[in-house]
Amino acid sequence: MTGRRRLGLIAAAATLLAAAPLSSIFDSWTWLFQAMLTVILIAGAAVAARTLRFPTWAQTALMVLALLLALTWLFPSGKEILIPQPATLTHFADLIRQAGEDTRSYGVPVPDRDGLLFVAVLGIGAVAIVVDLLSAVFRRPALAGLPMLAIYSIPVAVYLDSVPVFPFIIGAIGYMWLLVADNVDRVRRFGRRFTGDGRDVDVWEPSPLASAGRRLGVVGVLVAVLLPLAVPTVSGGLLTKWTQSGSGLGVGPGGTGNGQINLFAALSGQLNQNATVNIIKVRTNEREPFYLRFGVADVLNADGFGNSAPRGQSLNEGLPNPGNAASTERANYTEYQAEIEVSEALRQKMLPVYTYATGVEGLKGNWSYDNGQQVIYSGRATTGDQKYTVSYLRPRYTAAQLRTAQPLAEDDPLRRQYTAAPKDVAVQKKVNELVEGEDTQYDKVRAIYDSFSSANGFKYNLATQTSGNASDIAAFLENKVGFCQQYAAAMAWMVRAAGIPARVAFGFTRGTALDDSTYQITNRNAHAWTEVFLDGFGWVPFDATPAASVTGSARSSWAPDVERPEPEPSSSTGAAVPGTGSSAAPGRAERPEQANDGATSAIDEGVVPDDGSWTPLLVAAGIALVLAILLIPAFLRVLVRRRRHAATAAVPATVVTTTGGGTGSIGDITVTTESAQAREDAHAAWDELIDTMVDFRVPVDPTETPRVTTRRLVKDTLLAGDSAEAAVLLGRAEERARYARRPLQGAELTAALRQVRSGLAGSASFRTKARAALLPPSVLLSWRLGITEQSARIADSLSRLRESASRFSPRRLLTRTR
Repeated sequence: MTGRRRLGLIAAAATLLAAAPLSSIFDSWTWLFQAMLTVILIAGAAVAARTLRFPTWAQTALMVLALLLALTWLFPSGKEILIPQPATLTHFADLIRQAGEDTRSYGVPVPDRDGLLFVAVLGIGAVAIVVDLLSAVFRRPALAGLPMLAIYSIPVAVYLDSVPVFPFIIGAIGYMWLLVADNVDRVRRFGRRFTGDGRDVDVWEPSPLASAGRRLGVVGVLVAVLLPLAVPTVSGGLLTKWTQSGSGLGVGPGGTGNGQINLFAALSGQLNQNATVNIIKVRTNEREPFYLRFGVADVLNADGFGNSAPRGQSLNEGLPNPGNAASTERANYTEYQAEIEVSEALRQKMLPVYTYATGVEGLKGNWSYDNGQQVIYSGRATTGDQKYTVSYLRPRYTAAQLRTAQPLAEDDPLRRQYTAAPKDVAVQKKVNELVEGEDTQYDKVRAIYDSFSSANGFKYNLATQTSGNASDIAAFLENKVGFCQQYAAAMAWMVRAAGIPARVAFGFTRGTALDDSTYQITNRNAHAWTEVFLDGFGWVPFDATPAASVTGSARSSWAPDVERPEPEPSSSTGAAVPGTGSSAAPGRAERPEQANDGATSAIDEGVVPDDGSWTPLLVAAGIALVLAILLIPAFLRVLVRRRRHAATAAVPATVVTTTGGGTGSIGDITVTTESAQAREDAHAAWDELIDTMVDFRVPVDPTETPRVTTRRLVKDTLLAGDSAEAAVLLGRAEERARYARRPLQGAELTAALRQVRSGLAGSASFRTKARAALLPPSVLLSWRLGITEQSARIADSLSRLRESASRFSPRRLLTRTR
């Protein structure tokens, strides 16, 4: 096997090793098997292309085709037969959009989501192609470390916990393997090695210099890996771990570090979109429905509220009856049904349903139910374009009934889990003041709930941003300005500080009523509220966000609108349900509801069209940015060409001035501003001609005279007619400017340059013309020369510094003392 083919296979293996850090991102190994298949196909295509002696562009095209086929087979849209179709590319775009949504919704390690897997395999395949080209084609394996490092930068950027070291070591081994293989191949191509005494040396036997280099390399890698881990100021360092005690929970806005979902980030994204998008339509036989619910944030630590990964049984096994649970035995339930239709705009893994669902029919895909979180979720299916029917129970209880709830025991697992909160002296002091004198669990919760009122200085403002961190929640309690996620998180924290289990629920308000039984829900209805666990009644909702600021808000007899307090109805009038009763939020005829963003009511706007999302625009902007970066050399070449053309443009004659003693001449040479300008014009035109030759891959010999260079240019490139005459004119102008007493004046050098460039383009291949236009070799050559020059200057400076330092070497002092 030739060296290039062998290096290609080693480059593929090194790419897979470099992808090891992604193991800290995904919860399973599906991504690795898919990446292995993709890289194997790419490597096989490269070996086949080199065996058939394909040119470089054909090798690249074949590897890209192999990547496309691998992605098509691994992530089919269902409309292709082995080869990709137009629908396949549309499906790929949807997967990229889904990956963008998942990055905002899931914390590491993430489950096997098609969008995230697709992006991972696409990225690893692209890196495999780049590493193969750099190693086997351009023979620059050291540069292959840059795309490999890009893979490692992904977990560093998104993994808020300390990134594991072992995967990085595996990637470093792959990179060093690639460097060693390239070095061995170069030695084999050079010839056989011998020692100073003539003994034959095996290619793997290190010379003293090579051994020293390897030792230095190993020491450098060890220092680079271990030193940052040992520095106490580096987050996640080994010394930091040894000197700190933790609770075992990971860090990050999501909370647990174990498949958590940052629902706060997803909520902010929905509410802060510029466009209003219809996402859900609900038809229910409940007169005043409460909120649709899809997730909870149940973990609170120093990093804020987060969501632990839901776990449960398949939805096909049925849903439990909440009335049979001991924790909800005192509640009375009324059964309702709802038809829910979700648009394509809402693609998430958690299903919007009403609380205490008893049955779901019509769902597409495999879904599961977490009884603890009371959420329905899926590992692969999404809510997009789903239409299903939900049977659910609405609990009925009054404030008087809730006052009968008793505190949970200190060692109760549910209390320990849902009362955990970071220590904050100011928050605890405020909670103690609010609950002082309150005897029942419910009254303590009501005291905290009633404190979130305008009378206490709280204001609603959607412009407030937060990640859900504990420090952000504490800041909200201080500045008292925020929207639903701050209100819900702050109340849940304070209730926990009072020793009562609480969590944050996420979902949608009931939206805009289209008729007596149908509601239209948009992204503006995304909402968060607090759920408090009261023994005998289960999880009871409390919405502390000002009702007047939330479209479709609902209030209840046990949690009325604090801005409009009303007396609790007597037990003889019947129990109230969420959103109904005398304390329910006023209807549309009494008080127009305001949109979450403070804009006009959705009732006045009517049903809005689906304007889509910003993801396509962001993807287009990213592509435009990459193209702009790639076009920098072409842009610089155009600027240089225009500057030189402007310099060589014909100018009118100027007044002759002399340079010495008022005589106007020195010997036989007349020195004027016009002649000096003519020399500069000729030199500028000649520089442009040389760069044009470099761009069109015409060899340039700096030892040749201008006349010889132009003759060779005409002969080698078959220039004829005006182009040949233009090349001769440029050579004569440069020759006169260098050697003659008087330069050539009045010549149309700009027009001559255009003619020569046109002639070279006419005789060049398409590949040469494309490269001259997009990646001009003259610009790249100037960059390489500049980098080489700067490197030489730095090396010279370091050498002088080393020589200066050697003058103060302790060895010299010891030598002198002897």
